Amino acid sequence: MLGIVSLLMDVSSEMINSLLPLYLATGLGASTLAIGAIEGLSVAIATLSKFLSGMLSDVSGRAKLLAVLGYGLGALSRLIFPWAVSLDQIVLAKAMDRVGKGIRGAPRDAIVAAVSPPEIRGASFGLRKSLDTVGGFVGPLLAVGAMFLLAGDIPSVFLLAAVPAALCMIVLVVFVKEPPGQHAIKRARFRLGDAFGLNRAVWAVIALAAVIMLARFSEAFVLLKALEAGIAPAWVPLSLVVMHAAYGLTAYPVGRLSDRIGTRGLLLVSLVFLAAAHLVLAQAAGAWVYVAGTVFWGLHMGFSQDLLGAMIAGATPDHLKGSAFGTFNLVTGLVVLIGNILAGWLWQVSGSAAPFLVGAALSVLAMLVIALWPRAGRAS
Repeated sequence: MLGIVSLLMDVSSEMINSLLPLYLATGLGASTLAIGAIEGLSVAIATLSKFLSGMLSDVSGRAKLLAVLGYGLGALSRLIFPWAVSLDQIVLAKAMDRVGKGIRGAPRDAIVAAVSPPEIRGASFGLRKSLDTVGGFVGPLLAVGAMFLLAGDIPSVFLLAAVPAALCMIVLVVFVKEPPGQHAIKRARFRLGDAFGLNRAVWAVIALAAVIMLARFSEAFVLLKALEAGIAPAWVPLSLVVMHAAYGLTAYPVGRLSDRIGTRGLLLVSLVFLAAAHLVLAQAAGAWVYVAGTVFWGLHMGFSQDLLGAMIAGATPDHLKGSAFGTFNLVTGLVVLIGNILAGWLWQVSGSAAPFLVGAALSVLAMLVIALWPRAGRAS
């Protein structure tokens, strides 16, 4: 049931996210700088709300209550997007959605863990993630179909996105039960003071992540690039389908491979794909070149998701893991905000190729950091 909840909310999210950059640019006349700021701010808000979730879990001790709160905020935001006629209303809706996303992750995973016998716990989490990925495919496809049926009326598509969000809440409230005897959400607390006690190896991973997050700005800019590549607005959401396909087909085998050979080499490969994506998208003047760029972007995601987290876990003592992940999320969230604003500014003052070329340069810089990684590891 939680897998279905994730699927329905992701369908709703992708129906909106696949069209929102186009609506901001063409419907509200937003500059790329404003779009970058909105996208970066939403990620930063989601990061900070994870800490709020931890505090709320200490107060309530109830996983389902927090899950309902998190998913409920996401569902309520769907009622704002269709009627938004100004940037501040879009910011409000995005903020509600991202706060909800930050709150619901921990309680959702706590419920999955509580109801799953140890011998199938991995399969249980895999099922939930698989259904979530299905939502990432279905949402953009529904957005494309709705754009044709509604003659390109983006606010009406946003209104339709409220339907799967409402169904998500029905499934969560009616069919997901609070696990008996498992009310508490056990998670390591983040204390800012402990960040100063982290070792050099952890800070090296955080620094590497910061460079990567600067290079991997929001997919909103990838969607905007589709218009310059000559793709009609109704077909733009399909680029997310292509991206998720490349990501979904590689994430699991790459994860298994990392268990055998480690993470650094795979992360290096992911940055090669990211640099290739940036270079191709910078020059994309046709649909097929653009599609190739989105494939490279998806391959980067498949080769990099969760690898940095694994590196943090491997470099941190058990008693500091909560603070290490808290510091990691805090730093990367702020970097994403800066990176998206920078990308929007570069697009606005130097043209659409500029942010992608800078992203390629930052990807190469991150490769150099990884190449020097063994030396840094011995020094620490």
